[in-house]
Amino acid sequence: MKYKGYQAAVTYDDEIGIFHGEVINIRDVVTFQGKSVRELEKAMKESIEDYLDYCVEIGVEPQKPFSGTFTVRVSPDLHQRIHLAAKTSGKSLNAWVRDRLTGSAE
Repeated sequence: MKYKGYQAAVTYDDEIGIFHGEVINIRDVVTFQGKSVRELEKAMKESIEDYLDYCVEIGVEPQKPFSGTFTVRVSPDLHQRIHLAAKTSGKSLNAWVRDRLTGSAE
């Protein structure tokens, strides 16, 4: 399920007949539940709106689903090899890695 860029994972508890959802693409905890898909969708939207309102209320920026930045830890030897490959291809380290991850390597 998605709403305003936030994505949720949903599970069903068959013992009590209720869906549980949690936003999974931010570190803050945003959860919701419902007995039907329609109720679940409504609860998700309300929970995200409540989260956004709460962030405004306390004066913090709501977490964005993805910033576009992540850290990868590698060995010093691999770091050097990637750096050299990037320089040899005339690209920055970020551009070289991005090209490899998207499959657009030359």
